[in-house]
Amino acid sequence: MHIDAIDVFHVAMPLIRPWRTAYGDDATIESVLVCLHSGSLHAWGESTPFAAPCYSPEWAAGAFACVRDWLAPALVGQRIGSGDELQDRLKHFKGNSFAKGALDTAWWVLRSLELGKPLHRVLGATRDAVPVGADFGVLDSIDQLIAEVSGAVAASYPRIKLKFRRGWDLKMLSAVRRECPTATIHIDCNAGFTLDDLDLLCRIDDFALSMVEQPLAYDDLIDHARLQTMIRTPVCLDESINSLTRAEQAIDLGACKVINIKAGRVGGLTPAVKILNMAREAGLSCWVGGMLESAIGARISTALAMLDGFDYPGDIFPSAAFYHDELGTPPLALQHTPGQAPQVVASDVPGIGTEPVPELLERFCVSKARVEPRGT
Repeated sequence: MHIDAIDVFHVAMPLIRPWRTAYGDDATIESVLVCLHSGSLHAWGESTPFAAPCYSPEWAAGAFACVRDWLAPALVGQRIGSGDELQDRLKHFKGNSFAKGALDTAWWVLRSLELGKPLHRVLGATRDAVPVGADFGVLDSIDQLIAEVSGAVAASYPRIKLKFRRGWDLKMLSAVRRECPTATIHIDCNAGFTLDDLDLLCRIDDFALSMVEQPLAYDDLIDHARLQTMIRTPVCLDESINSLTRAEQAIDLGACKVINIKAGRVGGLTPAVKILNMAREAGLSCWVGGMLESAIGARISTALAMLDGFDYPGDIFPSAAFYHDELGTPPLALQHTPGQAPQVVASDVPGIGTEPVPELLERFCVSKARVEPRGT
């Protein structure tokens, strides 16, 4: 496919309520959207590194500038025949996985439009629907959390994820486990602890959790490997896995038993699928994470989650759970059947079946740029 032009947008999408984690609170979610143009086709991709470099070293304004000034100019005017070829053209730019992920995901959507197939089919999926979990950030009170978690359990969500940070830790977890003694629960520490907190981390073994997600530093593998030998609870890596190489190193070190795969964080769908296959061969469990993307990014995550090998319910969020005004249309919704786990259903049309609402794209836009071949 010949890439004729690339539109790049930095957007800030207001949340219904702040999203609170170990690294801080977000009242809006800042994201990078790209639109690749090829002949009569155009396709959208999304990557969501957030407003500040707190989840990872990248941030939305920086990723926007990186795409605008460096990555998009390396692709525009070129014929890109595969995801591997796109990655190869960008590999001399060090790091910047979120920035690369925006372009890679858009390329895959463009490819699926060219083939006239839904994205999940082009990726090789045979499923059309998968169960999803329920996630809860730090709320105003434990009583509020208990009420919301109990509602999710009653609605047959197959697992519960709880944000876990200092001051919202064992007391919170004990209260939830007491109220929901048989629910599948895991905690997400967002790199908020160190091995100096080993006593606290060992105590989580008492709560029969399915995993503890990213307990230690965002870029660490070695201490996670040490921790995994000290606790029974499976360690899941999220922030630490930002490339195929890092996933390979984590597996070799025994740094985790589970990998959370986010297409944006690892550089796109191309490396995401390779990480999944590598982890499966090594006997690790995998699941698809989310970054509170718009429905565009959520649809891309949905397509990825349909692949065989994702064996734990993913973080794929219905639009209405977090946004009054959803940037993507149609918004993402879950399929609820009484007594069964809520599911997300893949799009049955070519691509992902979702694009930005023009008026909302303009309202939420912080910066935008069009990148065309030089001389046009």
